[in-house]
Amino acid sequence: MRFIGGVLEKLQRHPKRIVFPEGTEPRVLQAARQYYSLRLGAPVLLGDRSAIKNAAAQLNLSLEGVGIVNPAESEDLENFARRFESLRRFKGIREREAREAMLKPNYYGAMMVAMHRADGFVSGASEASGSSLRALFQIIKVAPRAATASSCMIMEVEDTRFGEMGVLFLADCGVIPDPTVDQLSDIAVDTARLARHLLGTRPRVALLSYSTKGSATHASIGKVQAATALARQKAGERLLEAEFDGELQVDSALIPDIARRKLPESKVAGRATVLIFPDLNSGNIASKLVQHVARANAYGQILLGLDRPAAEVSRGASAHDILGVAAIVGVQSIAYPELYPEAGKHLPGD
Repeated sequence: MRFIGGVLEKLQRHPKRIVFPEGTEPRVLQAARQYYSLRLGAPVLLGDRSAIKNAAAQLNLSLEGVGIVNPAESEDLENFARRFESLRRFKGIREREAREAMLKPNYYGAMMVAMHRADGFVSGASEASGSSLRALFQIIKVAPRAATASSCMIMEVEDTRFGEMGVLFLADCGVIPDPTVDQLSDIAVDTARLARHLLGTRPRVALLSYSTKGSATHASIGKVQAATALARQKAGERLLEAEFDGELQVDSALIPDIARRKLPESKVAGRATVLIFPDLNSGNIASKLVQHVARANAYGQILLGLDRPAAEVSRGASAHDILGVAAIVGVQSIAYPELYPEAGKHLPGD
């Protein structure tokens, strides 16, 4: 709670409007209620108004301060449908299909954020993995000056010797199955930039492998080595103060005694705050192991590189997890132009 407590305090000073497409999901209702109660801003639930009120009544939850929007009854529906039609015209979508898409909460919620009706988007608690991502990626494009959309998990473990006082950023754990060298370097830089924004300290980024500095040879290791060099270059061009090292085994990245034996000169080894995985298999597996075996507080997936702040939570997320993710998305939106210069300046279809 140390990390997320600091995030909540930041957001209380600059409250934001977060849209939750899964309006009848009990954990989302609880998170939305807490979001308002903690003075973080205005939560907006999407769905049938009666169904949402009935679900809240069953939980004995007040909906005071919680907005409810039914896409089917919204005065924005036709405008949103026209915007979506213009975005997807090259795919052959027609007016009726665009309207049907906007009736779906994930699509409507993504368009709300794209059209500046909300500051951030959080979904995924009751959806199959990737369903909210499809809506987001069809409506919200990669930010200007960014090239890659990816995601990260933020872990807060009890042992404060790891990461930055127990906080670790793990990426990519949810979007790109097998990133190229260029994509992997973007993931490293974007995750470092978010870590810098949220923690206020110089990120120490380890690009991970099953090898440490050439202890084995394989094409996958060469990819990590090349991505490390490219990440350093991109960070310098973007004036991001961060340290990058790779390829590193995860124990070399996290354990000081092992790092001293293997890499005594490294500024990252043994002290990493950001862990970049070579592919989605390793990132997703590792993040779930840390969450459940170490009983870490897990916040994510926080999406990186998009033109607007958004996140896709896991179906296993608790109300506390969803609240934490919403708060992180809200804090992202406070300084989003600093994270992604020129982001959010254009409406979809412009």
